Amino acid sequence: MEFTPVLRSEWLKIRTLRSLPGTLLALFAATTAFSAIAGASDTSDPGFDPLFIALSGVIPGQIAAVAFGAMAVSSEFHSGALRITLAAVPRRGRWFAAKAAVIAVPALVVGLVTALTALLVARAGLGTAADGLSTGEQVRGVVGCGVYLMLMALFATGLAALLRSGVATLSLMIPFILVVSFVIGDATGTVADFLPDKAGQLVLHETYEGTLGPWSGLAVTALWTAAALLVGAWRLRHRDA
Repeated sequence: MEFTPVLRSEWLKIRTLRSLPGTLLALFAATTAFSAIAGASDTSDPGFDPLFIALSGVIPGQIAAVAFGAMAVSSEFHSGALRITLAAVPRRGRWFAAKAAVIAVPALVVGLVTALTALLVARAGLGTAADGLSTGEQVRGVVGCGVYLMLMALFATGLAALLRSGVATLSLMIPFILVVSFVIGDATGTVADFLPDKAGQLVLHETYEGTLGPWSGLAVTALWTAAALLVGAWRLRHRDA
């Protein structure tokens, strides 16, 4: 089967599995709400970073992006669905590439819309405290945030293909993002800058220190994501459906 029909069939699955659009809606709602709350925060802190405050809702909101990527793949392992899929598309690599593409595009689009909305909502709360942000910094924050959310969704896609379970993927990634990454960061210093979440989140900051910058940090996250997808693809090729 050609790639385009495979892409269409995978897109149809994304659209019709109600829990998946629901996770994207949760991504938008949670990120915007937390950014709005952060926008009402105290701005007298000497280390105050208005761009990060405005986009800080991404930290909890990214859980929904991770869930989107994990659930889109794990649904294939329920009730023999993958066997039916592979009967129609015997080339597993082609199928997995199509699956990754239909996860990446909506995650990126929703991520960009979410980041822009969060920025506008938080700026309304910050008022004059955010006046120092340049147009370039705000564009970089919004675009980088959208790309970061897409990469985290694809990272979960690769892990779900490896572990063959959405629950296992979420059980691994959510504690890591919310707890372990911060603990490691406090204990290891600059080494933590190369973790997949912390590296990508540098693009959310107006100012940053350390080895990586905003785009090099996203590149590190992209490398982690590529590795996860490659390992997931390898597992699919070497294990029965």
